[in-house]
Order: sequence, then C-alpha cells, then structure tokens
Amino acid sequence: MSQRVRVKICGITHPADLAAAVDAGADAVGLNFHPPSPRSVTREVARSLLAELPPFVEAVGVFANRKVHDLRELLVELGRLTTVQVHGGPHEVVAAYPYRFVPAFQVREAADLDVIRRYLDACREASALPAAILVDGHAPGLVGGTGQRAPWDLLADFRPGVPLILAGGLTPDNVAEAVRRVRPYAVDVASGVESSPGRKDAALVRRFVESAREA
Repeated sequence: MSQRVRVKICGITHPADLAAAVDAGADAVGLNFHPPSPRSVTREVARSLLAELPPFVEAVGVFANRKVHDLRELLVELGRLTTVQVHGGPHEVVAAYPYRFVPAFQVREAADLDVIRRYLDACREASALPAAILVDGHAPGLVGGTGQRAPWDLLADFRPGVPLILAGGLTPDNVAEAVRRVRPYAVDVASGVESSPGRKDAALVRRFVESAREA
C-alpha cells in the first residue's frame, strides 16, 4: 500500500499565510529563526502564529548552525514547536527527546550521500537516530533555503533508513514529478509558493499541496 506524502509549507511569517497553508491541508508549517533570511520571525511573531495553529498541524522550528541544547529555552517558551530542523554543519548527533530532530543536508553529488550515510551510522552507534533527514539543493554560501533543485535522479535509489524529506527548488509545477522520482516521506517548500520573499500565495500553496498528493 502506498503512503501519502506529507507536505510542509516553510517560512511562514504572516497569519494569512498560516491560514493558507492550513486551509490547503498542509501537514506541517515551518517557522524560520535564522535572522539573515527574509522569512525569519521573532519570538513574538512566532508566539502569535503558533497561537493560531490548529490541532494536528505540526509546527517545525527551522534554525541554522545551532545545537538542540542551546534551543531548549526557546522551545519551552514557545511550547508548540515539536520538531527542530537544523541547517549547516557539522551535523549534531543528539538525543533530542521530547523534540523530533531533522538535520538538513545539501546534496550535489554521490559523495554528499556518503556524508549522510556516515552521519547516520554515527547516530546509530550512539542510539540517537534523527526523526528524519532533509535533503536540499546545493548553493555555495547558503546554509538553507537554497531554492536550488536537489539531484532527483541521484536520490531515486537512496534509502537512508530514516524518513527523507525532499526540499530545494520545488514548485507546484514540478513537485509531482519529484515525488514520483524520489518517493520521499515528505516535501518541503518555501520560495516555490511565494508572491514575494516571505509572503505566500494562497493559490500556489493549494496547487502545491494538491500536486504533491496526486502524485
């Protein structure tokens, strides 16, 4: 039996964009706490957005070059964040309970998949496997939100042993093909459904969710 692909709408900055993601049927929304990003939010904005998030929609905190231990105060304060997604390395081997930990990797070539395999082997030895891994496209100088497409053909046969979340250059027009070729656990989009940096287009969000699910 095939499993329904999950959809995360990342970089939510405004109540209307949160409502658009929820109304479209997104499984998760991402709040970005990396200040250089045009999609970053303050604690105050995050708190107000999370207060409007309905039950059964997961809230993901997105960070760059941070360790889970250093984020616990913020996570406790905001309360509703259940998953921690971290971009940039070196990738942490950590038992993040009660939070779910998702390290993000930029992938350009086969050697990058070997990096992921070695990381997961280290996690297994420490009995600290992440809840999933996120695979993004490669963009020099950027730690996340690259907007660059990941190499789908390279990922088609990649089975890391944990759920794989596919990101990088996804849009309503190509997400169905990406799902068919990579068969990820979930897909993650930010800029691909925006009308301007940091603001979502409700029609694009709905098309993205529908296209991902139909695939």
